[in-house]
Amino acid sequence: MRRAGFGIRPILASDKAWIECTLNEHWGSTQMVSRGVLRDIAAQDGFIATREGSGIRIGLVTYAIQGDECEVTLLQSLAEGVGVGAALTLAARDAAVAAGCGRLWLVTTNDNTRALRFYQRRGFTIAAIHINALEQARKLKPGIPLTSADGIPLRDEIELEMRL
Repeated sequence: MRRAGFGIRPILASDKAWIECTLNEHWGSTQMVSRGVLRDIAAQDGFIATREGSGIRIGLVTYAIQGDECEVTLLQSLAEGVGVGAALTLAARDAAVAAGCGRLWLVTTNDNTRALRFYQRRGFTIAAIHINALEQARKLKPGIPLTSADGIPLRDEIELEMRL
């Protein structure tokens, strides 16, 4: 899939080292907790965005399909404002539809207002707010900070969904 200035392709085995490095740099780990489940994001299916002409990786989305639902487990754009995140989200949605899923969903934290705006602009709705979910998540991943870079206490998971 080609977009203006970049393309989207499935994750390849040759991407694994880059994925691990990117996750560690931006998230401090390859592990993420969502709804009480600890996942190794580097081992999941997904898509990579690459800069046209150079093949430089500029974005990543990963997902997990269970039954008729697909969870977006990570979205990382390294080229803000050019549509990389939107294109990767669309690729995950298309993979969910192809797998027969009826729901695409994800979790973000209460401090992540950018993500809330981004996903709602793309058709996601708030499905649930899981109060104090990060207290339990820290038992699985103790490195989750108590506050965001903006000083907002990290407490709740906000679940967003898109019906397919």
